[in-house]
Amino acid sequence: MAREYDHLFKLLIIGDSGVGKSSLLVRFAENMFSGNYITTIGVDFKIRTMNIDGQKVKLQIWDTAGQERFRTITSTYYRGTHGVIVVYDVTNGDSFGNVKRWLHEIQQNCDVVDRILVGNKNDSPDRKVVLTEDAQRFSDQMGIRLFETSAKDNINVDEMFEAITRQVLESKKRQKEEQSNANNDTINIRRQHTKSKKKCC
Repeated sequence: MAREYDHLFKLLIIGDSGVGKSSLLVRFAENMFSGNYITTIGVDFKIRTMNIDGQKVKLQIWDTAGQERFRTITSTYYRGTHGVIVVYDVTNGDSFGNVKRWLHEIQQNCDVVDRILVGNKNDSPDRKVVLTEDAQRFSDQMGIRLFETSAKDNINVDEMFEAITRQVLESKKRQKEEQSNANNDTINIRRQHTKSKKKCC
């Protein structure tokens, strides 16, 4: 029986409580929006499959609780994660200020993982306090890509998830190539060793 997908990736959505993590997830997975989400307690996850350059990629997307009192729960969910989406609210300066702490938490829990920075609720210019230029400068310093989204108006949501999925695919491809090169080097060393042994006889 043929597999339903070519790749299975686990993505994690983190950030302060109230920045719209659940809204982004539901908009992407179910194309729905509700302004009345109950604060996520612990974690929730949804599945969506995407086609990227002819490859079927199944995404298991975990939505973590952002509140401080739940943060101990989230640490175990970093295991096996391929990509992390760090979300802040463009109308809330504190949530942007806390991004550094979230990035530090990723470092503490993951060896190598793809990351993307997302400024959500980008649908009310008059309420926006985190300027795009400031967020872009910060993301450039951190070496991560920035997306400004609106789960409410469905702005840049699919594009952002596609971007992180492509990043993960690229990383996987690179790892495969590095592994293949390492294996070839090992084989060559063995051959050299065998040849030199023969010369000694």
